[in-house]
Amino acid sequence: MGVHIAVALSIVGLVGSFFLVGPTAAISSTVTCFYNMSSTYTFVVLPLFVFMGFLASRGGVSKNLYDALSIWVGRARAGMGIATVFACTAFGTVCGAATATSAVFAKVAAPEMRRHNYEKKLAYGICTASGIIGMLIPPSLLMVIYGMLTEESIGKLLIGGVAPGLLLTILFSGAIVIIGLRNPASVGGDKAVIRATWLERFASIKLFWPIIVVAAIIFGGIFGGIFSPTEASAVAALVMLIVVTVTLGKNRWRELRLGIFETISTSAMIFLILIGAAVFARFLIFSGVANRVAGAVTGMGLSPIGLLIVLVGVYLILGCFVDVIASISITTPLFYPTVLAAGIDPIWYAMVVILALLVGAVTPPVGLCVYAVKGVAESDVSLEDLFRGSLPFFFAMLIALVILIAFPAISTTLPGLMKGV
Repeated sequence: MGVHIAVALSIVGLVGSFFLVGPTAAISSTVTCFYNMSSTYTFVVLPLFVFMGFLASRGGVSKNLYDALSIWVGRARAGMGIATVFACTAFGTVCGAATATSAVFAKVAAPEMRRHNYEKKLAYGICTASGIIGMLIPPSLLMVIYGMLTEESIGKLLIGGVAPGLLLTILFSGAIVIIGLRNPASVGGDKAVIRATWLERFASIKLFWPIIVVAAIIFGGIFGGIFSPTEASAVAALVMLIVVTVTLGKNRWRELRLGIFETISTSAMIFLILIGAAVFARFLIFSGVANRVAGAVTGMGLSPIGLLIVLVGVYLILGCFVDVIASISITTPLFYPTVLAAGIDPIWYAMVVILALLVGAVTPPVGLCVYAVKGVAESDVSLEDLFRGSLPFFFAMLIALVILIAFPAISTTLPGLMKGV
């Protein structure tokens, strides 16, 4: 019906609570949800990560990354495609939004790949799918949102996404290599090879330093117990602000102003959804639905793996129709108690579920990354081209899901080694 997800969740939660516990308790509960979700100190991590991502997008960090990686790996066949995957992964350490990363590299990398005779559907398909990697590795906005909804350690969730994100990077790169071997013309053949001297390669290293510094602050600081996630987000955002201010030159104030406005708009939208989800969750607590669902599912006798596979199936279907943030906000209050009752590791579950939902970002009818790329793609690129170009990476994500389910240690080992948590 076109109702904003935050409004829908809030109304259902408020009206449902009204009938269950009366108007006074319903209004008091709703006000408390609004206050707690918008005033908790640790939640400042979300707008700071959003701000850092917009700064990186406007500061040319993405183009520098792609140029440098193309010099290093562009000599190999399909090297430019692999460089795009690597660049999206590296850019994900400063921008935790899949649609933003996909759109940025659709403008930076796809035209360059086409200039080197890549098929247009593959060039844009690589950019469309690779943006998803940034939603897994720190500073993933989805991990932060999930932690806010479940009260799990945001630090552990962020670190838990590192290995799954790298796994996806390897699988995507492998998919491009296979495509290049089966159909060399699709990756430009020998014409797409970039030849560079070792001097040029070493000279390009200076383009990596903003990413290296920010990644070291976020990953090293949180993993080593030096920073909390909130402190790490503040320091990393400050570093990115300094980098962008220095590199933008005379356009710095215009770009910074636009970055601030984009941060305010995006953060407000996300917080409204989270507040609506909190009101809805409180209604589910009053009604006892979540506990009854948990009891019913555990009574079915499903093993933890069996339950996880069922929920993955639900999320794969849901991701085709509903935005990722909305999906998590709606379903987490319902499914999370069930997962805990079944004895499933919450970090492992989070990684699997988030990846399952992200598959929907490249599938019709609501493939948000596809539509984000379509908005910036060249005029001869259709939605059909984008969905077809993303198809090999869709299968790579399904393989990654199977691997994550089969080997929980991929998701849980690093969080288990963290200090200060």
